[in-house]
Parts: sequence; C-alpha cells; structure tokens
Amino acid sequence: MTHDTRHDDTFVLGGQALESRLFIGTGKYGTDALIPAVADASGSQVITVALRRVDLGNPKGNVLAHIPAHMRLLPNTSGARTVDEAVRIARLARAAGCGDWIKIEIISDSRYLLPDGYATARATEILAAEGFTVLPYMNPDLYVARDLENAGAAAIMPLGAPIGTNRGLRTREMIGILIEEMSLPIVVDAGIGKPSEACDAMEMGAAACLVNTAIASAGDPVAMARAFGEAVRAGRCAFLARAGRVLDGRAEASSPLTGFLGGQA
Repeated sequence: MTHDTRHDDTFVLGGQALESRLFIGTGKYGTDALIPAVADASGSQVITVALRRVDLGNPKGNVLAHIPAHMRLLPNTSGARTVDEAVRIARLARAAGCGDWIKIEIISDSRYLLPDGYATARATEILAAEGFTVLPYMNPDLYVARDLENAGAAAIMPLGAPIGTNRGLRTREMIGILIEEMSLPIVVDAGIGKPSEACDAMEMGAAACLVNTAIASAGDPVAMARAFGEAVRAGRCAFLARAGRVLDGRAEASSPLTGFLGGQA
C-alpha cells in the first residue's frame, strides 16, 4: 500500500497547525474581489496584507473585507524604513484586531527594495519580546539569519529574487545554506515567478513559500493560484520521499542487462 506522507506533515508555526505550505498575498490584483477565489483555489491558510492598505476606520471598505474568515492574517510592515516605523505598524496591526503574527519588512533602499538586516533583527527582538510571532523578510545571509533566530523569530523569510520581479530562485544556493544550517523554518518569499520554482524551493527543504506577484499578475490568477498550491504540495512530497542518487560520468540501466530470452545475452 502506498503511504501518503501529506497526512503526517502538518506545519506548525506560531502555535497554529497548517495543512497548506503556500502563503499568499493581497497586493497587485486588478480587483480585491478576486482574493476569495484565489484563496480557495490555492488552498492557502495564511495571507499577508500591508497595514497601509487597511482603512482602520472602515473595516468593510478595505482589503480585509475580501479575506476569507478562516485565513490567518499575516500583516506586514511594508513601507517601514526604520525600526521604530516597523514596530509602530506591528503594534497598530495588533490593536486593530489583526492578530499577533507580523511579517517584518524594513526597506530603506528604494531602487532594489532589499531589506535592512540589522534593523530587521532589532525590530524582531523588540516585537518577539512583546509576544508577536515574528516572520522577518531578509536577504539569504547566514549571519543575519542567526541574528534573527537569536532575536526570537518564529521563521525566516529569505528572498528568492528582488521583490516583485518574478525572476525565480536567483538566490538558490544561499537559501540552500540556510535550509542546511538553520533550525528555524525557511519560508521562501519574493521573486518566485513560476510554480516550478516554488516546487524547486520545496524540494530543497523549504518549509513554505509566499507567493503574491506571480499569482496576481498572471493572466488567470485563480488558475495560477491552483497551480502554485499543487506545485508546493508536489515539492514537499518530493522532499519527504528523498530523491535518488545522482550519477556523474556514466549511466546505469534501470533493468538487468543479463538474462535476456531464457538466459542468452
């Protein structure tokens, strides 16, 4: 009997059990009305939203009105350029009823939108001490990752490529080092453009992938969300199955080369 490992592979993050390892976003859709269908097709249980897009005085007149009630909100500090700004946004999100999960983004570089590792670690330390489940967005740098772990991060979110570019896993080797060296879950975030790239990240051993632009900018966002959900599941199953060895410099038959036709080669 074939054993289906997916039933034994719940991802626990911040005390919450997740069946899906695909996180999705809320930005860049032609209309926010697409979000419920995208969420359903993807199977995702976690969705990130920039607090700056939320009108706290009108909860029904903003993006929150389109997020399915069963999904775990992951507010992000998009737009923060300093530690103080990120911490303030996180506290506002919790006070507004968005929960205690927070994705830290601190970006002062306006051209490449690369995260500030030092400031991210400092904000993580402050917010983790206040009881937040902190998921920091980062460059895939081992030393920064260790600082984030020491600061109390629940997971780390290295970029695959610059945010919003759909360029794929340009930082694949560095992410592989993080997967190998870190005990924290690795959630690959930013730059993934195709389901095959999300599958690749999961085959490597990433705990999850966050995908926004590649879904929102697709010709059919709902179909693309479904494709990403299936790709993440396939990659995770492949990782758990453990790939066979790779041979260099020679070939090896998959069936015996002797015993043909009653023993005659």
